[in-house]
Amino acid sequence: MAQVPVLDAKAVLAAVNPMEAIERTRLAFERHARGAWTMPPKVYLDSPPNGDFRAMPASGEGFALLKWVTSFPHNSRRGLPVVTGALLLSDADTGELRAIMDCGSITSLRTGAAAAVSAQALAADGARSVGIIGCGVNGAWAARCLVAAGYGPGICADSRPEAAEALAAELGWRVAARGEAAAQDLVATVTPGEQPVILGSDLRSGQHLAVLGADVGGKSEVELDALKRCRLFCDEWQQAAAGGELAGAVAAGVVSRDRVTQLGDVIAGRAEGRRSAEEITLFDSTGLAIQDLGIATAVYEAWRGGGIEAATVGL
Repeated sequence: MAQVPVLDAKAVLAAVNPMEAIERTRLAFERHARGAWTMPPKVYLDSPPNGDFRAMPASGEGFALLKWVTSFPHNSRRGLPVVTGALLLSDADTGELRAIMDCGSITSLRTGAAAAVSAQALAADGARSVGIIGCGVNGAWAARCLVAAGYGPGICADSRPEAAEALAAELGWRVAARGEAAAQDLVATVTPGEQPVILGSDLRSGQHLAVLGADVGGKSEVELDALKRCRLFCDEWQQAAAGGELAGAVAAGVVSRDRVTQLGDVIAGRAEGRRSAEEITLFDSTGLAIQDLGIATAVYEAWRGGGIEAATVGL
């Protein structure tokens, strides 16, 4: 009977710090852009009116994974996590199950890391100040990863003052209103996506926006007039066009494929990034299974190397 490690959130976060999460996420984007890692489309199972379940497969580096994860945006009002579930990591050569991992922590790490990777690839030279709009679990990790990448200080804004205050206290940043956060050099939005938090009047030349909250059809964090003024990037076109920040604009005929560049193509040197210091860039992050693979393999390697401990189960 195989003994399979079960790695909880504490183990995941002990195994991968923000800088390694950034490096693994950048690698995932590059490997996928070059065709070395594969990722079938994400499958959604709706659970109205509360949220949805998602099944996310990927393979690469001798591993295959399946992530079973939830998005229940209003769970925080119930004192429950918005994102929860399990990730199964298997050997791609033998099919053997190698590990079971908490996926909420992996989601937080790769979501935050994607914001930082997009900033490194697309932000203007000299950009430093950060605005975080939405300071929940994933917003906090976006802030931590941006700090690890050398950005800051920043502004924390949230409709829940206690969330903004806690994150600002942790990082030595300030709490301010949404509009001030939206005026910074780098802006990361991590909200439920039920109403725009980036308006056309907020934008100024040279900004970079990492839009992380709209991860299913019907959600949006950016006013359409603001979106029209941005140079557009995404993590993966098909997923973003169907269920990301860009989905509404695509459905309305405002945004077409030729207006959007995948971030992995920029990182791999196959596409152009920022073209000028004045350009406003926007990265639509919908969350990819290849990013989860990058983090999960790092966690597994840490466990195999004895860097972290985990209970095992016989399967």
